[in-house]
Amino acid sequence: VQLQASGGGLVQPGGSLRLSCIASGFTLEHYVIGWFRQAPGLEREGVSCISSNTYYSDSVKGRFTISRDNAKNTVYLQMNSLKPEDTAVYYCATGEACGPENLFDYWGQGTLVTVSS
Repeated sequence: VQLQASGGGLVQPGGSLRLSCIASGFTLEHYVIGWFRQAPGLEREGVSCISSNTYYSDSVKGRFTISRDNAKNTVYLQMNSLKPEDTAVYYCATGEACGPENLFDYWGQGTLVTVSS
């Protein structure tokens, strides 16, 4: 069982990136998937989550979109209008329900997103 986040990189403010959370060893469509991020010196925070519904933190609402591609066993996080404060390591995780971090029990390795000119 493995989760792998990918798609991070360096992007200018206002730019876009699409992160992928790829699962192996299990079928993602049956699971709640959350995206989290941790900026340097700060605690990890929830960004978005997908179950039968989608949820977003206030800081990314209207700019980020979470989606599933069941055929590819992948969950995406489309990030538009990126800001320097979006700079962080982004993680995906499986959980029981969309909510606090303690509901998520399996975490993939993160991918670094840097927003800078």
